Amino acid sequence: MLETKALSIDTHCYHCGEDLLSSVYTLDSKSFCCVGCKGVYQILSSYNLGNYYAYNDVPGKTQQQQTTHFEYLDEPAIVADLVDYSDDRITVITLYIPAIHCSSCIWLLENLYKINPDIVQSRIDFLKKQVAITFKHQDLSLRKVVETLTGIGYEPLISLQDVVKKQQTEVSDRKLMTRIAVAGFCFGNTMLLSFPEYFGLSNLELEFKNFFGWLNIAFAFPVVFYCAKDYFTSAWLNLKNGVLNLDFPLALGISVMFLRSIVEITTKTGAGFVDTLSGLVFFLLVGKWMQAHTYHHLSFERDYRSYFPVAVTVIENGKDKPVPLNLLKKGDRILIRSNEIIPADAILLNGEAKLDFSFVTGESLPVKKVLGEIVYAGGRQLSGAIELEVIKAVSQSYLTKLWNNETFTADKDRIKTFSGKASKYFSVALLLVALSAGAFWLFTDPTKALASFTAVLIIACPCALALSSPFTLAAVLSIFDKNKFYLKNTAVIEELARIDTFIFDKTGTITNPEAAGFSFKGNLSPDQKQLISDLARNSGHPLSRELVKWINLPARYQVTAYKEKVGRGITGSINAHEIKLGSASFLGLSLNNLPEGSQVHVVVDGQYLGYFIASQQWRNGFKDLTLKLGKTADLHLLSGDQDHDRKNLIPFFPRVQQMNFQQSPQNKLDYVLQLQGKGKKVLMFGDGLNDAGALKQSDLGVAVTDNINNFTPGCDAILDGANFNKIPQFIQQAKDAVKVIHMSFGISLSYNFIGLFFAVQGLLSPLFAAVLMPISTATIILFTSITARLYARKNRLL
Repeated sequence: MLETKALSIDTHCYHCGEDLLSSVYTLDSKSFCCVGCKGVYQILSSYNLGNYYAYNDVPGKTQQQQTTHFEYLDEPAIVADLVDYSDDRITVITLYIPAIHCSSCIWLLENLYKINPDIVQSRIDFLKKQVAITFKHQDLSLRKVVETLTGIGYEPLISLQDVVKKQQTEVSDRKLMTRIAVAGFCFGNTMLLSFPEYFGLSNLELEFKNFFGWLNIAFAFPVVFYCAKDYFTSAWLNLKNGVLNLDFPLALGISVMFLRSIVEITTKTGAGFVDTLSGLVFFLLVGKWMQAHTYHHLSFERDYRSYFPVAVTVIENGKDKPVPLNLLKKGDRILIRSNEIIPADAILLNGEAKLDFSFVTGESLPVKKVLGEIVYAGGRQLSGAIELEVIKAVSQSYLTKLWNNETFTADKDRIKTFSGKASKYFSVALLLVALSAGAFWLFTDPTKALASFTAVLIIACPCALALSSPFTLAAVLSIFDKNKFYLKNTAVIEELARIDTFIFDKTGTITNPEAAGFSFKGNLSPDQKQLISDLARNSGHPLSRELVKWINLPARYQVTAYKEKVGRGITGSINAHEIKLGSASFLGLSLNNLPEGSQVHVVVDGQYLGYFIASQQWRNGFKDLTLKLGKTADLHLLSGDQDHDRKNLIPFFPRVQQMNFQQSPQNKLDYVLQLQGKGKKVLMFGDGLNDAGALKQSDLGVAVTDNINNFTPGCDAILDGANFNKIPQFIQQAKDAVKVIHMSFGISLSYNFIGLFFAVQGLLSPLFAAVLMPISTATIILFTSITARLYARKNRLL
């Protein structure tokens, strides 16, 4: 018996915690929202995995509408592309599982061997939501592994992009962390060896003093030639292109410190600056690591391959056979089940096609197709299974061409950062001051000329400046992260502060897919509302579930003779009454002049009573959002949908000419280009494939999604729809971050002026450099981190 937990079994599912819309699924005195949740409970109970429910309340995810088919995992060619390692005995595969969210998930997934002993081990990477599974492939197939995971509520997300996309970020992350470790090790040791110099211990044995100096030189070599290598490479490449970036003064300062240290130590004229050099490189690499912060579980560069399935079911000689998508060819007869995606342009041969093209075209209403009609790739089948004949290969389909459109491939490295702009002026000023100081002493006291020249380059090395941006932006990035606003990189924050024009897609972006507003045209008695609610509880269709919530009555009657035609309607007998809910065609009604929107018609005991109409509601806080943004920026609407919501949107977009409907992907792209041609800084909010070109072309593209694990087009940021109303706060926080960068730049310059006062006189000592540089660095780190969070509190983001 599984352990119990403090949760009302009368109102919530014992497994996932969802509201119980029906109480028919019970086991061991516990209630479940669906057969799937009940089945997971049975599996866990049978394998004595009761602790799953002990660590967290409702740790599971709802198992409603789990109809995934994994036949394609029996194909050796597909398996070979997916696995990490395989020999004659075991296979290792890493799978991405969006449902991982708590300690119960970790515990269960690391105990998979108890469910199937052919699974040797499983290890979880919680942050990446990945599980690495080692299994005996002679006794257990990959398909069975995936079906086992799905059976307990942890279905892996496998897309075609997983097969072809090679992740390089982990390798670069490891290299950077290794360099930080080496620099930190050398920094600590050189400081320890330099303590006698710091405290003026002149009675130290000369042999030890020389030995410590040579040790410092030994530590300097890996710091300069391994840890700081990228700064020299970047500075040289930019110099060849006639660009002075921030890496130039950094590389110059590192070189001067290294060479002067070698000269002073070998000639026994000084202690050198190896400790300062090591500390500089160490802090620079830490800042670089913070600036390179990424979200491993998100992809900002997705393409059509992550939207398409890995394989498709082809009908050959009357038998179903899974075929890899890249082998699908013209003339193949394919089977598409309910809720699956059409992978290639095809002709409908059999079945009723009711397709959702909202992700491709932006049209929110389902599209019906008749036999013999062309069905374009990208649509999701909503009703039953259909059969089609492929007329174009996947690479030639409309959807693929949309992704491969050259005009949709915009250069996203064009964001100009403050540090990048300031660096060229800083570099020129630094060289002028150093040359001026050297020239002055050359004519007055030649013995000080070289010391003064090198001292300026050492003390004015822009360490604090180089750290101000990464630490400020990293702090803001973590604040946005906590508010479910995920940015591709820190440069996006600075660009966000410059935006003066906002473009919104409609369907799925400003509309709330889970908040359909209902109204009833006709008359219903309280008893009839109860009958409708009790019937709708048995359907998993989104409209049925929203209808139950809208009527808001507890379950009362049992339904018998229940039937459902997927996507069309439901019928059943309740308390001696015959109830029918669904579309007009499903109920055999001939009605004219019906309004736009999704309708649910009602027939009770053969009598037509009217219809519910579901209208999209806007996301929470959308009105306040447009009022705040509209004060300082232009607002535009670009929708692929029909214009039936034009009147409802006028309060949000008072300039009617800035509301555009029935826009194709190319139209949206051209609109963005037109605004940019007028000098506007454009931010585009979108959610679908039809927004892909506009998202890439705009100065910033933000994909809005109600589930960050779902497919989103290529973009600069991903925003969780639940925090859509916080967009003005995000904009203000970005502007405040730029202020912090400017202030920290001023602080770093003040430290440079103090150091230059001594450097130009040739009075720079290793002790002074060793003290000044860490103090300036610590000041910048503390100031930027604290100030950024204070602004976040002001903006109500913390």
